[in-house]
Amino acid sequence: MSEQPTRVRSYISALELALKEVKARVVQSKEVNEVIRLAELYLEDAKYYLGLGDYLTSASCVAYAEGLIDALRMLGLTEFSWRKPNVYKVLVAGTFDILHPGHLHFLNKAFELGLPHVVISRDINVLRNKGRPPVMNEQDRLLVVSSLKPVYRAVLGDLEDHLKPLLEIRPDIVLLGPDQPVDENNLVKELEKRGLPSTKVVRVKDRLNDYSSTKIIRKACNVINDSTE
Repeated sequence: MSEQPTRVRSYISALELALKEVKARVVQSKEVNEVIRLAELYLEDAKYYLGLGDYLTSASCVAYAEGLIDALRMLGLTEFSWRKPNVYKVLVAGTFDILHPGHLHFLNKAFELGLPHVVISRDINVLRNKGRPPVMNEQDRLLVVSSLKPVYRAVLGDLEDHLKPLLEIRPDIVLLGPDQPVDENNLVKELEKRGLPSTKVVRVKDRLNDYSSTKIIRKACNVINDSTE
C-alpha cells in the first residue's frame, strides 16, 4: 500500500493549520495579504490535485505555499509553528455492487474526513440480507473498490461478525450512508463494549439523486427484456 496519499494529506492539513495561525497573527498590509492569498491558492490547488490522485503535483503546491509563509516568518512579518495534524481513519461498509455516482459521492465524503477504509460485504451475507446474490462476486467488488482514488484500503468483511473488521482497523470515524439500515446509538454502544469508546459514528445527510444498485439492475433487466420482445 502506497503511503503517498497519507503523507500528502498530512502536508495539506499541516499547511491549513499554519495558514490559520498566520492569518490570526500577521501584520496586515497589501503586500503581505497578497502573499497569503497566493499561499491559499496553492493550498486549493494541492487539494484539487490530491483529489485527482496526482500526489506529486499536490505535494509541490504545498511546498510552494510553505515557502511563501516561511518567507513571511523570516522577514519578521508573522509567527507560526508547524504542527503535525491528526489524519483520521474513516471506515465505511457496504456491498458496492455495480458502482454508480452515489457510491462515489459516499466515498468522497469519507475522503473529506480522512483516509477511507472500506469493508466489502461478503457474498453470503449479501444473499442473507438482500434475499439475492450480488451481481459481482466479492473478489471482483474488492478489486474494483480498491482501485478507486478516494479509497485508502479495502478489505472483505467477516463471514459471521460484521464488527470484526472494525476491531482490526480501529477507525476514528465510522461513516454511514444516508439510508444505511444501522442504528447509530446501538452501534456506539456496541463499539464501547468492544473496546472502541472513542470511535465516532457519523451519518452522511445528503444523498446524490436517487441512485441504487438494485434499481440499476431492474432497469437493465427491463432494457434486455424489451430488446428481446
